[in-house]
Amino acid sequence: MDDTPISGAVSRVHAPLLAVRIAGTATVAPGPAISTAEVARRVTPARDAAEIAERTGIASRYFVTAGVSAAEVGAEALRRALAAARLRPEALSRIVFVSSLGGDLLFPATANLVAAALGLAGTCDCFDLNNACLGFLTAFDIAARGIAMGQGPVAIVVVELPSRYITPEDPRPFLVFGDAATAVVLDRGRENEGILGSWLRNDGVAFGNVRLAHPGLTGRSETIRFTASSERMSQEAIEAVRRSTDAVLAQAGLALDDVQWILPHQPNGALLAAITMELAVPPERVVPVVQEFGSVGAASIPLSLDRLRRTRPVRCGDRLLMVGVGAGLSSGAILHQVGE
Repeated sequence: MDDTPISGAVSRVHAPLLAVRIAGTATVAPGPAISTAEVARRVTPARDAAEIAERTGIASRYFVTAGVSAAEVGAEALRRALAAARLRPEALSRIVFVSSLGGDLLFPATANLVAAALGLAGTCDCFDLNNACLGFLTAFDIAARGIAMGQGPVAIVVVELPSRYITPEDPRPFLVFGDAATAVVLDRGRENEGILGSWLRNDGVAFGNVRLAHPGLTGRSETIRFTASSERMSQEAIEAVRRSTDAVLAQAGLALDDVQWILPHQPNGALLAAITMELAVPPERVVPVVQEFGSVGAASIPLSLDRLRRTRPVRCGDRLLMVGVGAGLSSGAILHQVGE
């Protein structure tokens, strides 16, 4: 990440509500890359690969290797994020494990397995968090508030392995979902660095149109299901992103033109393009990852955050808008300002 101040950066800086720094990020692909042509051949009946790739905007995705646990790939992502942050695992005060799919255990928390993989015993607390595709932003908000109260560095580990809950017999989810593991380490912010606004909401009445039933309740093996048309789901997502963006910008007293980087949730390429158009932002201010990874649930935003930090000229004073929507119906946005 380029920390060179840009012209006029000092005059643009706003005092953050919560002083927190993005200290390190990392991404792990948990298995081999699977092309859209391959998944198009697997579904029943087989689909035209070129048509699916054009319609979904997805060229490939990763499916986790058999026998590999969520804790294993999550721990590897966290090791890399800690290395990027130049921190030892013992420096962490908390580990939050985020997954839409429940991790490796119903209890205890999978976060315990991540901590064990890093050799941590009694040095931090750890717990699991599920808020569907918005889970990373929920965890980011919780971590930032803890750090603002004096807590030490917090790790957010996001692992989504939906390939274990989709089947070729149900083409809609099978053609779009992929697996990913990401980790973000947050620490105390430096001067004028941190969250400028955080707006998170859930509408339990609307509930959302993607779900995975609990096999302990239904008594059978379950897979991910879509319960509404693509058109309706896209409309709901675009409206939620617009509402969340407007709300967090109003909270910060800023306009979208004051934000350098937009990191929206990316369920598919077509919806990412629609969100970009709805917000009327230049495509170069968005960091696409869905073409390579597919729909990766709560890992989508931290994955694009990691890609942003590794490939784009992020500078002191830049603002990042992270905005998403998920089942629940969950929606929200966090506006973060980069420090020196």
